Amino acid sequence: MPVPIRRLFVALMVSCVLMAGTAGCGGDDSSKQQSSASSPSPSTSAEKQKFAKTRFVANAGLAAGATYQWIVKPWKAGKFKKGADGRKVALVKAGLAGAFAYNRLKAAQKNAQGDPTLAKALAPLTAGIDALKDLPSKLRNGDTNAASSFDQIIGQVKDAGQSAGAPVKDQVPSTSDLNKG
Repeated sequence: MPVPIRRLFVALMVSCVLMAGTAGCGGDDSSKQQSSASSPSPSTSAEKQKFAKTRFVANAGLAAGATYQWIVKPWKAGKFKKGADGRKVALVKAGLAGAFAYNRLKAAQKNAQGDPTLAKALAPLTAGIDALKDLPSKLRNGDTNAASSFDQIIGQVKDAGQSAGAPVKDQVPSTSDLNKG
């Protein structure tokens, strides 16, 4: 059953708009300043380390949950294969989840800098995390190994957290959270 060109064009445009919308996931600096001004900052080094681990666990958990829910599960189910039923929707969700997870992993990396043990455990993963930035385009081009590499990096981040005393558990964000990045 051939798909009309117009429908493909619309699907492509929607995908591009969604991906462009997630590119600026960082938000503006004024909102960050307001939120940091309203929350008390930790005063002692021990408090800073505790909050660093807590933030790391939260961000890494969200990245792991998004990766598993919208990248690994569909990948294992064969949703990314050409001709698979629901492939386009799965690719769009995987692209959004990939951008979201990358953003959360970068935040977790930054959080880890507040704890020497965690920073040391996460240091070898920097290049792997940076390589995940290209996941959405790799998936669109049919590179099914991209999902596997994302899964491996998430596993390594979880292992690093565990070894530093900050065990990470998957926290699946809602689909609306994926758009917020």
